[in-house]
Amino acid sequence: MQEPATTIPFSLVVTLAAAMMLGPFSLDTYLPAFPAIADDLGVSSQAVAVSVSVYIFALAAGQLVGGPLSDRVGRKQVLLAGLVIFAAASALLATLHTLPHFLAARALQAVGAGWVLVSVPAMVRDRISGQEAAKLFSLLGLVLVVAPAIAPSIGSLLLKIGPWMGIFIFMAVYALIMIPVLIKVVFSEPVQHRAQERPRGRFLSPYLTVFRTRQALPYLAWQIGAFSVMMVFITHGSFIYQDHFGQSADGFALMFGANIVAMFCCNLINRALLARCVSSLRVLQLATGLQGLGLFMLLLAALLQWPVWAFLPAMMLTVGAHGALSPNLHACYMEHFPQNSATAAALLGACQFGGAGVLSALSGLLPHTLPAVILAMVCCGLIAQGFMWRSLVTNRPL
Repeated sequence: MQEPATTIPFSLVVTLAAAMMLGPFSLDTYLPAFPAIADDLGVSSQAVAVSVSVYIFALAAGQLVGGPLSDRVGRKQVLLAGLVIFAAASALLATLHTLPHFLAARALQAVGAGWVLVSVPAMVRDRISGQEAAKLFSLLGLVLVVAPAIAPSIGSLLLKIGPWMGIFIFMAVYALIMIPVLIKVVFSEPVQHRAQERPRGRFLSPYLTVFRTRQALPYLAWQIGAFSVMMVFITHGSFIYQDHFGQSADGFALMFGANIVAMFCCNLINRALLARCVSSLRVLQLATGLQGLGLFMLLLAALLQWPVWAFLPAMMLTVGAHGALSPNLHACYMEHFPQNSATAAALLGACQFGGAGVLSALSGLLPHTLPAVILAMVCCGLIAQGFMWRSLVTNRPL
C-alpha cells in the first residue's frame, strides 16, 4: 500500500527539492565567471563555454550509471555517494589552472550531480504514484524553474565577494550540507521499496526491462521534443533579444525572467487542475497543446516581423507551458515503473539532457536569423505535438 500524499512531510518535500536543485543550479551558477575563468586559464571565453556541453553530456551519462546502481545497492548509498563526488569535484575545480583539467573535473562534478538527480524521482516513485506523484513532481518542477533563474545572480554576487573559485567552493559546501540533512529527513525511516526484490543479473538488464515496457517509451521522445524547445531558446535567447530586437543586458534579463514567471504560473495552474482530479495525462496533453499554440504564434511573429512587445507573450506561452508539461510527463512515465524506478528515471533524464543537448547544439549550425531559430524550435516541438495528438486518439501514448 502506497502512502497518501498528505502523509509526506513538508520537510521531506523541501529536502528532495534542495537535492534536485543541485544539478541545474550548478549548470548556471558559474556563467557570470566565464571571463574571469578564461583569463586565469589563459583561454578564450568560448573555450570555457565548452564546459557547459561537457557538463550536460556528463550529467546524462552520470544518470545512466547511477540509475541501475540505485536500484541495485539502494537510494541512500548512490545519493550520498553522488554528493561526495560532486563536493570533491567542486573543491577540485577551485584549484585547477588548465582547461583540460578544468573540463575533466567539470565532467566528474556532473556525474555526481547525475547520481543525485536520478535518485529524487525514484524516491518519489517509491513513496507515491498516480495523481499524488504528479502533484509532488509539480512541486519539484518549481525547483527546475527557479534554480536556473537565480543561479547566475548568485554567481554574480559571489564574484563581488571574491574570485571565481568561491563559486565552486560554495557548490562544495552546498553538497556537503545536504548529506546530514538527507540522512536526518529522508533516510531516517525505511521505505517500502527496500523490501522489494532488487534487480539481478547484468548491469544493463534493468535498461532492457525498461525498454520492454512499450507503453512508457513514447514519453521519452515526448520529453526530448518538449524540453528541446526550451533548450533551443536558452541557447539563442541572447541573440533573439539583444542582437535581433536590440535590447540591453538589463532588458534581456527582464524578458528572460518573464519566461520564468510564465512557467511558475503554469506550474500553479497544473497543481490546481490536479487537485480537481484532472488526470496527469490530460494536463500533459493540455500543456503540450499550449506549447504548440505558442510555437505557432512565434512562427507568425518571426515571419511577419512582429515587434518585441508582441513577440514576448508568444515566447512566454511557449516556454511557460513547460511548467505544467514536465511534471506530468514525469508522473505518467514513472507510473509504469514501481520497480527499477531509478533506472527508468535515469533513462528519462539522459534522454532529456542528452537529446535536447544534441538538438540545441545542431541548432547552432543554422543561419543566425530569428526565423531559423524559431523554425528549429518548431521542429523540436513537432515531436511532442505528434505524441500529444496520438494520445488524444488512443487516450494513451501508444
